[in-house]
Amino acid sequence: MRVTIADVAREAGVSKTTVSRVINTKGEVDGSTAARVREVIAQLGYVPSSGAVGLARGSSRTVGMLVPSLAWPWMGEVLQGVVDTVEAADYGLLLFTCNRGAESVERFTSQVSARAFDGLVVVEPENTLDHLTALHRGGLPIVLIDDRGHHPEFPSVVTTNHEGGASAARHLLAAGRTRPLVLTGPQHFGCVRDRLGGFRTVLPTDLVVHGDFTERSGRQAVEQLLAEGAQFDSVFAHNDISAAGVLRALRAAGRSVPDDIAVVGFDDIPMAEHTEPPLTTVRQPTRQMGETAARLLLSHLGGTATPDGPVVLPTELVVRLSAP
Repeated sequence: MRVTIADVAREAGVSKTTVSRVINTKGEVDGSTAARVREVIAQLGYVPSSGAVGLARGSSRTVGMLVPSLAWPWMGEVLQGVVDTVEAADYGLLLFTCNRGAESVERFTSQVSARAFDGLVVVEPENTLDHLTALHRGGLPIVLIDDRGHHPEFPSVVTTNHEGGASAARHLLAAGRTRPLVLTGPQHFGCVRDRLGGFRTVLPTDLVVHGDFTERSGRQAVEQLLAEGAQFDSVFAHNDISAAGVLRALRAAGRSVPDDIAVVGFDDIPMAEHTEPPLTTVRQPTRQMGETAARLLLSHLGGTATPDGPVVLPTELVVRLSAP
């Protein structure tokens, strides 16, 4: 059972307020009493929660970050942007993942209840938006990264997915590619709908395969279409991982990239410039997304009003040898 501040106070024969003052190095406690409290803390192995310390200081000077998983290809860049900004402001960071589903959410909720952090940056795990909205309504400052088209009540940082898809289409069309295959991610993601919609405004196509952002989905989609005799001179994959699967399948089928088929991805993760051939892709400013979200949250904690709508950061087409 966890040792509480009440246990320390009872053992030391003082009030919980006195224990709190010792923990937070307040000057209202005489030296002998403070020494006795510290001795009891050591004996019992009491570890003050950041929330308990924050109650006395008015702030834990800690920011939480909730993400689905660290395995997402661009998560490292987003996280680094948050870390750089938070640490520069002399805040700490508590990182929570949802790898264990409901168990992870329960653990995260317990930290919210303990007031372990002052505000939260979120890359939304599946089926948590209602829970996050309730936390926001309860007073927890939240900033969302990549709202997936959900448009939450709280601030968010997004990119120009529609324009990113359009820029990929313009590039392929300018190169004389008129029979594209589009390989999407999960259809319920707003970014997927935006990327497909933007692409089709420039280069209409009915050859669309809905994938799941994995290398396997890119590889299998191309293998099946080639086996069926489908005719396409280019592929727009909705992320770089599935684009890598496309490249692998085309190479195995003896198709030359870009001579036979050009390939464009999305994200510009570090792997993109090391594929064979290097991948043309639409760059998301992932580190900047993390930095911007953290700045919004810290500004709010400092008393600055947050914007009413999402903060939109531009995408950028990066041309490499897979679609020169």
